[in-house]
Formats: sequence, structure tokens, C-alpha cells
Amino acid sequence: MSTLERPLKRHLHELFSSALEHLRANGALPRDAAYEIRFARSRQPHHGDFATNLALTLAKIARRSPREMAQLIVDALPESQWLARVEVAGPGFINVFLVPGAQFEVLRRIREQGDRYGHAEPGRRILIEFVSANPTGPLHVGHGRGAAYGDALARILSAVGHHVESEYYVNDAGRQTDILALSVWLRYLELCGETTSYPENAYQGDYIFDIAATVHREHAILFCRSADEIYSTLDAADPESRLDALIQRAKDLLGPHYQTVLKTGVETILEDIRGELKQLNVEYDSWFSERALVTQAEVERVIADLKRTNYMYQRDNAWWFRSTAFGDEKDRVVVRAGGEPTYFASDIAYHLNKLDRGFDQLIDIWGADHHGYIARVRGALQGLGENPDRLTVLLVQFAVLYRGSEKVSMSTRSGDFVTLRELRQEIGVDAARFFYVLRKSDQHMDFDLDLAAAQTNENPVYYVQYAHARICSVFRQASDLGLDVGRLDSADLAQLTEPQEHKLGATLSRYSDVLHSAARDYEPHQLAYYLRDLATEFHTYYNAHRFLDVEPELRLARLLLVDATRQIICNGLNLLGVGAPESM
Repeated sequence: MSTLERPLKRHLHELFSSALEHLRANGALPRDAAYEIRFARSRQPHHGDFATNLALTLAKIARRSPREMAQLIVDALPESQWLARVEVAGPGFINVFLVPGAQFEVLRRIREQGDRYGHAEPGRRILIEFVSANPTGPLHVGHGRGAAYGDALARILSAVGHHVESEYYVNDAGRQTDILALSVWLRYLELCGETTSYPENAYQGDYIFDIAATVHREHAILFCRSADEIYSTLDAADPESRLDALIQRAKDLLGPHYQTVLKTGVETILEDIRGELKQLNVEYDSWFSERALVTQAEVERVIADLKRTNYMYQRDNAWWFRSTAFGDEKDRVVVRAGGEPTYFASDIAYHLNKLDRGFDQLIDIWGADHHGYIARVRGALQGLGENPDRLTVLLVQFAVLYRGSEKVSMSTRSGDFVTLRELRQEIGVDAARFFYVLRKSDQHMDFDLDLAAAQTNENPVYYVQYAHARICSVFRQASDLGLDVGRLDSADLAQLTEPQEHKLGATLSRYSDVLHSAARDYEPHQLAYYLRDLATEFHTYYNAHRFLDVEPELRLARLLLVDATRQIICNGLNLLGVGAPESM
């Protein structure tokens, strides 16, 4: 973390380090004593501005009581223009009280650094993969939550200094895409005048008809085959076997044209997914094709490597991975009895490919229903000699839509789900993204559509954006009145004496801590909560005090305070992928 971003805490750290070195020099503390100095912002004003438990951690090493150790540290602290007083409290905590106005120094740094405030120096190379929905249908509201969470996390990790790349893994080489191709072809045959027996377990929804219409428009009846050719001698009984038999029949009858149908279906849906994610302010650095793993023989190589380990064995003509050795509930098939690799084989090859690209850390964001998949993927990496700790898997729970107290039906004309497009068109991008990250990703989420669309203070995204717009309005009014606001850098911060000004300043000084905490814990909701708190402090201040019709020096100080507030709200909203409107 950059030492430029939190100079106040850095200064405190230097003061306490100096005190400990003094205690080491006079024998009050062993020279080999290890310590870590940490400060937490006090929750109550009578506990000061910051507190540390340093004395409690050193007491045993120094063979003193915690309070005695705390007093020794306090007595050894050098003088500082920022410290009003330092007190020993409770069992041995040290409370630090700053001089009035010290916390407002953050205002100048915010103004100086602008949208870079709180950012740090470059850290690790991280590849974050999220959404990665099969290109077999439109994105639904569950995908939207993963998209908003993944993109916000990528932005936050970048902000604290990591080199982050985002990736979408396109599952374009498996059975699901074959089902898509079959679905499109059967609907295409209907457009050609053929009568088909459309399977219930094929893909439903108008989007299949739309793709079929494209195929018919571009290729006329070139791919048309009679129902007799399709269904004769097709005697598979259960639905899944019959579906597989129909897929094979389509491949046999169409020959190379089958790939044309499949490619049209996948590319059409993938283009829709790209566009919808872009509308949600989500853009990836790369889109990785599963098909590339197959064509470049990476899946074959990983299977061969696994067979050379003690973690692969053959049973019932299939090849199994001993994933139970790594905490999985049962062993998993890597190669089917017919010699066809499973999805698991592709996933292993994909993760090895990501590691081979030189990333220090891989972050996968999966739906919560994939929880059981974690052990087998990490186990496969470990079985191949890789460090499984380089892979972090974060889970996202589904979002349930409500309109007030009524649950929204998940049945629409698009199929058996509410699409992300429908959600976005109803409440807007900003509300969708902010609401999606208001809760921890692995917690169940109830999404209130009425609240998200409301332009009231009860709507958290409206409340935060309104604070930003209000501040912009203050500066427009100042400009209209011809007031000089160009000297904010020289504002006298000692003018800020109101309790609410100190509370707002203290909240602003927390931003960098919240940002780094959100990155460390992979929790963008911490930033969303912070912005809501900051907006509350500002609105309270705005409703109680004047900014323009006051003495010039006080006006400059107050305008610097609210301008810093505007900047932090803008920075935070940007990291969440939400707009910061200048008027509402």
C-alpha cells in the first residue's frame, strides 16, 4: 500500500515506532520483540480519533501489565503538531486524540489526487473470471448479480494497486451448444414447412425462433431435411438419450453444415451477451473460447498428465480423478467410457492455461450451486503439481425479484427466467448495479424493484447520487452569483468548527481504509455501505448549514469540504460501475 495515501496513519505509525525503539534502547522492551502497529478509528468521540491495542500485544513479552506497558509507550511518544493528547484506557488500550483540524488535511489530498485518491502502487497480477454463462440463451437476473459483483471487484482490486484482467470463459465446445444447434435446426425446419416433434428438454423461448429465422434467411432450404429422415429408427426411450440421438442425427444429416447452424446460434447469443454486459457497464479484457482448448490439444495434454499421476484410475472403461483425496464427496470422471472428455477435463485445462499465462492469482466467481465444484478443481491443480492457493473461488447467490411484498414470477416470454435486459430496462443500469452489490455475494438477495425505481431517500442509489448532484448544484449557484471559488486549495481549515463538519471529515478520512478492506475481503458491499453513510453525513450537513451566504474564508473552507465529499462519492460510485450525475 502506498505511503502517500494515508499520511496521518503513517505519521502515527512513525511516532509509535519511535516510542518502541526508545523503549528497546533503555531496556524496557526486549530488542528482539516483534510487533505490528495497528490503528482503528474510534467509534465514540470520548475514545479519541484512533485507538491501538499495541500495549496488550507487547505486555507479556515485556513482562509488564498491559496498562503499565501502555503508559510507557505514551510517555515515550515524541511531540507532534497533530496530537492533542494520548490516553491509556480500559485494560491497556491507547486512545489518540488529534488536534482540531488535523483530520481535515485529508481534504487537500483528495483535491490534489482527484480520482486517484486512495489508490496504491502496483501489486499482484490477478485474472478474474465471472459470469461465463453458456452461450445458449439470454442472460438472466442471476447472471446480472455475478456481473455487477465481478466487475466492481475487478475495479476495486485495480484501485488498490493490483494489475487486474477480467475474462469471460465461453463454453462453446460442449453438449449444451449441441443442444442449442439442434433447437435452432428444429425451429428452422418448422420455418421450412416440416413438422417436428420439438423436445421439451431442448431450449425454449422466442430467441430460438429468431436465430432459426436468421439461418432460414441466409441459407433458405439448404439445411432442410424431411421428418422421416430425422425420426426414422430413432428409438431412444428416455428424454436425455433421445435428445442425444437427435443431436447425432442432425450431425449425420447436415454434415459440415451442422457447424454452420451451431456457429450461428453461438455467435448470435454471444453477441447478445456482449451487448447486454456492455449496457451494464461491464467490459472484459478477454473472451476465452473453450473450443480453443480442444483445437490446441490442451485438454488432451492435461488428460495425459493426469494419467501419469497416482490420482487417475480406470473403471468401467472410463478414467476417474481421485478428487476424494482433496475433500470432494466422490471421485469424478475425466474421460467417459466412449473416450470423450468431460466438462471437468476442459475446466482443468482452462485453469492450467490461466496459470501458464503468468498470473499470481486466479479469481473465479461462480454461482452458489457450483460450491461442490471447488474441491475437485483445486484438487486437480494440486494433483498436477500446482499450488491450489493460487485459485480463489467466490460464490454468488441467486437474486429473487420482488415488487413491494409480492414475489415476481420467473416466467416471461423469453423462457423460464427474467432476463437481465428486462431488469435493466425497468429500473436502469445504476440502480441495478448498486442494488446487486448491496449485500455480500454469498448471501441470499431479495431485489425490491419498486424501491430500486423510486426517486426517494429510501432508495440507496438515489440517495447517494442525489448527494453528488446537490454538491454540483452548490458550485453552479456559486458560479451564477459570481463568487470566487478558485482558491479552495488555500482554504483555512481552522474555519471548520461545527460538529457536523468534523463528522463529515472523519467519514471522508475512512474512505481509503474502506477501499482496501473491500479489496482484501472481496466485498464491494463495504464500499456501497460507506457511500450510503457518507451521503447521510452530507445531507445532514447540507440541511443544517449554509455554504455560500457566509464569510468568504468560511465559505472557502466549507466548499473545500463538500467538494472533497463530491470527489469521494464520484470515486466510489465509479468503482461500483454506477454513474455520478451532476443534476437530478
